[in-house]
Amino acid sequence: MKHRKIANDELNRLSEDDFKQEQKQPIIIVLDNIRSLNNIGSVFRTADAFLIKAIYLCGITAQPPHREIQKTALGATETVEWKYFSTTIEAVNELKKLNYKLIAIEQTENSTMLNDFKCSKDEPLALIFGNEVLGVEQEVINEVDEVVEIPQYGTKHSLNISVSVGVVVWDVFNKIRNSK
Repeated sequence: MKHRKIANDELNRLSEDDFKQEQKQPIIIVLDNIRSLNNIGSVFRTADAFLIKAIYLCGITAQPPHREIQKTALGATETVEWKYFSTTIEAVNELKKLNYKLIAIEQTENSTMLNDFKCSKDEPLALIFGNEVLGVEQEVINEVDEVVEIPQYGTKHSLNISVSVGVVVWDVFNKIRNSK
């Protein structure tokens, strides 16, 4: 069987206006003090790909518009809603008021492995991803409903944040779509 690459204009992607009108997944991605502008842009692109409701940018996490974010976001900062908070705890407190289930993506005692994590389309989720070096702040972990860990089997202790977002969002997206 031969495979022909599909041209961009054959992919039937949504226009920016159609994207804004489309039903979003009940997921908010929270970025807890992310340093890398490329990582931030990559998260926007992933959020666009999976119709994520919004991204909350916290602390030192840079905000659009920014040329370095745009390099990897490729326009997703124009489609995905976002909001800035001076601290991640402020974002957590707002999400609690909105009845989101708070999920930190981190390695902790008693964490739930991603493959064992259960979710449904009826429960809005806030997925909290931490700083490239320090991870999710302990103060934030103390406030979450659950901690989810990505199983890893090699020698390194963690994945790049943009890779972690891609892995978790893809997994959660599929679990939500397949929930009754």
